[in-house]
Amino acid sequence: MTYHHGNLRADLLERAWSVVDTEGAEALSLRQLARDAGVSHGASARHFRDKQALLDAVALQGFERLNRALTDAATSASAFAERFRAVGDAYVAFAVAHPAVLGVMYAAKHHPDASAELVAASHVGMHGLVELFVAGQASGDLRAGDPAQQALVAFAAVHGVATLATDDLLNGVPWRDAAAATISFVWSGLAA
Repeated sequence: MTYHHGNLRADLLERAWSVVDTEGAEALSLRQLARDAGVSHGASARHFRDKQALLDAVALQGFERLNRALTDAATSASAFAERFRAVGDAYVAFAVAHPAVLGVMYAAKHHPDASAELVAASHVGMHGLVELFVAGQASGDLRAGDPAQQALVAFAAVHGVATLATDDLLNGVPWRDAAAATISFVWSGLAA
């Protein structure tokens, strides 16, 4: 095989996302991705030195997609309560749609060799949530308090629902119902 490919890095990354998303990180093979792309393993190694580098790229792309979804939700409605609910729902929806990718995202961000870019991307969502809480306090929609602490509690509750949903531990309760109930409960504790 020879290296004749327009945008091999993007193609490998797209294929890697698909494999992780549908089969899990364990099924990911850089050699197989190279074969699927019709290039040599050496050609793929020019873009990803090893499987961990490829997983890091999938994780970075995951955080970028999740951050975009959270930002879109945070700006989706005019009423603060609706934006608050939309952000929580967007997080759970992403987790349910991409549970294996979410697992890779959190594992990669804690990997000792995680890039600064990946670590920074992993914090964008929480920074955005804190900013949302600051805005909610400024508008009088949220009660006073440490916005970082309030954001952490809200994130923990929503992430908990996402984990229960992706691990199929909701005992038949649809994830949207569980997310809505959790978000409403958190809202009732935070609303001014």
